[in-house]
Amino acid sequence: MKKYKEHKITKVLSGSIAEELGIEEGDILLAINDQSIEDVFDYRYLLSDEFITLLVRKNSQEEWEFEIEKEIDEDLGLVFENELMDDLKPCRNKCVFCFIDQLPPHMRKTVYFKDDDWRMSFLYGNYITLTNMSDKDFERLLFYRLSPMNISVHATDPEVRKKMLNNRFAGDILERIKRIVDAGIEVNCQIVLCKGLNDGEILEKTIKDLGQFLPGIKSTSVVPVGISKFRHELYPLIPFEKEDARKVIAIIHKWQDYFKKKYNNTFIYAADEFYLTGEVEIPNFEAYEDFPQIENGVGMLALMKYEFEECFKTLPEILEEDIDVSIATGVITYPFIKELAGKLMHKYSNLTVRIYPIINYFFGERITVAGLMTGQDILNQLKDKELGSRLLLPQNAFRDNDTILLDDMYAEDLEKKLDIPITIVGTSGQEFINGILNIKECTNE
Repeated sequence: MKKYKEHKITKVLSGSIAEELGIEEGDILLAINDQSIEDVFDYRYLLSDEFITLLVRKNSQEEWEFEIEKEIDEDLGLVFENELMDDLKPCRNKCVFCFIDQLPPHMRKTVYFKDDDWRMSFLYGNYITLTNMSDKDFERLLFYRLSPMNISVHATDPEVRKKMLNNRFAGDILERIKRIVDAGIEVNCQIVLCKGLNDGEILEKTIKDLGQFLPGIKSTSVVPVGISKFRHELYPLIPFEKEDARKVIAIIHKWQDYFKKKYNNTFIYAADEFYLTGEVEIPNFEAYEDFPQIENGVGMLALMKYEFEECFKTLPEILEEDIDVSIATGVITYPFIKELAGKLMHKYSNLTVRIYPIINYFFGERITVAGLMTGQDILNQLKDKELGSRLLLPQNAFRDNDTILLDDMYAEDLEKKLDIPITIVGTSGQEFINGILNIKECTNE
C-alpha cells in the first residue's frame, strides 16, 4: 500500500470546491494525482491543472477519492495547519557570529529558533546558507525555479566560510550559486562582516567572485556583525570602529564604481550602519537604484530622507495647533533623526520634538540600532523625562503586525507605565512627518 505524507485540514472555505465536495475540517489530505505532497510548493504545482484527482481520509478513516474539473488557477479552498505544509528546516551551522547564540535567557521560545529553510527564503525573504539542503531539496529548488532566493554567503573562500559557519561542508558556495543562477533563478546575497575574519582582502575576493554571476546575482549587501553582551564562551568578535567602517566603505565604493561602469549595476552595497559608524555621509537616493537590499538596512536612511524632503515640500506654512511630542530611537540613528526633526521645528515655531537615544542595556551597549530597542530600556530611560503629549516609537522595533517588543513588553503596557499615548511610526519619511504632526498623509499642494 502506497504511503503518503499527511496534511491535516484545519478549515474549509465557505463556497469553495472543497465545501461542495463535502470535505470537512479535520479531514486529511493524502495525495493529488496519486502523488504525495511534500509541502505547499508541491500542493500548488499539482493543483495547477484543469483535471485533478484528490485523495482524502475522512474523520471516519474512510479514504475518498475525488475527480475534480476546475479552472487552472482555481483554488480548492483548503486551509492547513501551517502555510508551509511542513516543518521548518532548522539551521545546522554553528556560525561564529550568530546573533541567536548571543540572546539572553528566558525570552520566548520562538526567538531562539534558527531558521535556514530554503523555502522561507522565497516566501518571506529570509537569508539562507544552502548548507542544510539535501540533493532532493536542491533539485526541487531548481525544478520550481523559486525566485528570488536570498543567500547568506559571508565569504567565498572555502576555508574562511567553513570557519565562519563552523561547518566543514560549507565551502562549495560558488558551485551552488552557479547552479541556481544557471537555472534562471534571481539571487540576492548577504555578507555579515566580521572584523579580522572576512573583511579586507577576503571581502574583496568575495565581492569579485560574486560579481562574475551578474546579472544572475542582482545585489549583495555587506552588514556589520551584531555583538551583544551575552557572548559567553563564543568566538571573540571585535566591533567595527570609525576607521574600520571607513575602510569597508572605501572597498565597497571602489567595487561599486567598477560594476557600475562595466555592467551599469551598482551590485554591492554597505549597510547604513557602516556610514553612521564611520561618520561618512550617506549616499543619495539615486545611489541605491531600486533598493534591492532595504530589508537588510541598506539605503533605508537615504530613502527616508528623500521621502521626508518630498513630503516636507507639501506642508502648510502654518501649524494650526501647538504640538509637543517625543521620539525614542537607537543611539546610532539619533543624529539622523535629530536632523530631520530639527528641520520640522525650524519650520514651525510651535512644534517641539524631543529626541531620546535609548542605550541598549538589554542586549548590551554595542547594540545601537533602533530595531533592537526593548520595552524595559525605553521605560527605564524615559520614565522621568519630559515626553510631551505623545511618544513615537519606530515600527521596526516591534514584531511584524504586532505591538510587542523584543522583551515581550507590549506598547499598551508601556503606555500605561509611562502614562502617555504611544504612536508606532513606519520607517518612511512621510510616516515620520505624519506621526509627528498627527496628520494622515502629505498633501499634494
